[in-house]
Amino acid sequence: MYRWSMKGSWGLMVFLLLAFMIGGLGACSIDETHEFAGAVLEEPEPLPDFTLAAENGPVSLSDFRGQYVFLYFGYMYCPDFCPTTMSKLANVHRELGDDADRMQVIMVSVDPERDTLAALARYAEAFNPTFMGITGTREEIDRVGEPYGLFYQRHEGSTAAGYLVDHSTRTYLIGPDGRALVAYPHDATAEAILDDLRWLIDQES
Repeated sequence: MYRWSMKGSWGLMVFLLLAFMIGGLGACSIDETHEFAGAVLEEPEPLPDFTLAAENGPVSLSDFRGQYVFLYFGYMYCPDFCPTTMSKLANVHRELGDDADRMQVIMVSVDPERDTLAALARYAEAFNPTFMGITGTREEIDRVGEPYGLFYQRHEGSTAAGYLVDHSTRTYLIGPDGRALVAYPHDATAEAILDDLRWLIDQES
């Protein structure tokens, strides 16, 4: 059984907890002009950088400064939450049109035993060629997930499916400067996320 545990990095953890307590998992307003589809995380400092493995070499969060990064923790054999989340983000990317290059999706696998780097790359790219799948050792995944309150736990599934992994299902939107912006619950719609992202991009002009 694998289970994430908290140790250190309390600052952002406390901030995220307060954001969910205050903003809940529904929409909350960053100002009077826009209402977001997730909990707003107005963290003043960039998130801790990290580096994990991808098929073509190491990938760091800081590699994507200047883009809006959607960070999600999941695994390839997930029967429900992961494929629906990745499909939803693929819809957002497609509908962004000319601004699609401002968006990057990264899925961190919490099942490195089965999710090989080559298979993980194919999985992510099946949703969109720009999407990335990365992973690492258990210790590395735990360190990366700590500031996000990551939870995952292995349990036995059906004979056909093998074991399953219960895991956190929030998707985190990280701004071009590396700061956490919004934590989306699984039931946030593609339309609402797209509206948020378009609003954020519009504020840059």
